[in-house]
Amino acid sequence: MIRVLAVLAAALGLSAAAPAPTDVALNALLSATPAPTLAAYRLFTDDSARHPNAGVTPYALNTPLFSDYAEKSRFLYLPPGTKARYKPQGALDLPIGATLIKTFAYPADFRRPNEKVRVLETRLLIHRRSGWTALAYVWNPEQTEARLKRAGTRLDVNFIDAHGLPRQVDYHVPNANQCKECHSLSGRIAPIGVKARNLNGVFAYPEGPENQLAHWTRTGLLDGSPAPEKAPRTAVWDDASEPLEARARAYLDGNCGHCHNPRGMASNTGLNLDLEEAHPAKMGIGKRPVAAGKGSGDLEVDLVPGHPDTSIIAYRMASTDPGVMMPELGRSLVHDEGLALVRDYIAKMQGR
Repeated sequence: MIRVLAVLAAALGLSAAAPAPTDVALNALLSATPAPTLAAYRLFTDDSARHPNAGVTPYALNTPLFSDYAEKSRFLYLPPGTKARYKPQGALDLPIGATLIKTFAYPADFRRPNEKVRVLETRLLIHRRSGWTALAYVWNPEQTEARLKRAGTRLDVNFIDAHGLPRQVDYHVPNANQCKECHSLSGRIAPIGVKARNLNGVFAYPEGPENQLAHWTRTGLLDGSPAPEKAPRTAVWDDASEPLEARARAYLDGNCGHCHNPRGMASNTGLNLDLEEAHPAKMGIGKRPVAAGKGSGDLEVDLVPGHPDTSIIAYRMASTDPGVMMPELGRSLVHDEGLALVRDYIAKMQGR
């Protein structure tokens, strides 16, 4: 993980130690009227958003959501004098004014990730007094300005993948309603990635690698966290040294669990894929879908131990048909590596 984060940081020119000429524009973040440009918030010290301002901290997730192979850089802004509060389950408790920042980018060739990096969009999730607000800012071709796109847009992306194969992506910048679909919790928009267990990993800070929970606690960003070794932890999905079941469940949690949980948009399915779920049937094992049809591919059970080919979960992950594929938003390609992981997990699962 450290190597990947360091590569992405180098590719985007990120530096957590860059000087801040002026403070973050907290009033703009809290305003009911979104700023027309990303630069207006002063979250970064340069117009191209490579250098975070004071109070803006980079972070990464052990197992993130797949988004058509896009590289992502993540930051958290906390207003002066505030802290995040640790929670063993769910997202951290973040104060008013807290802002989650996520930038999506593609190198022209993933075999040379530091060269010819195209930044597509930067998304903000802002905690205002009225609740959380999601905004998307799309970068111009010159990579000098990102402008608000509330209605979303589509971008053509071409790149060479890590295996040297050409890829084409119909990249979708979500509109405001689509943001709500993934970020919905009990009908209200909420963060989904910044769970303590998904932050419980090492990050390559400019001063050296350190566990994120420990670093945030030491620097005064986080209150109430136990020592990392005593806190829950999401496995790293592509770290083969970790147990297969832990990695596959982490992948399903990161890519499906934000909707498939008791408070998510897909709660009515009875299929819960977040890591907190422990009941086999609710995890899909031997479970028939609530509603059959095209999405099931005429298969009968969500997850059949030992049989990925007859498991609806694997079938839907392998599809790019809008009426079949899961997740239904945020991708146009099959995540080959993620699908292989889940299929292996199902194939080696003992009957329960």
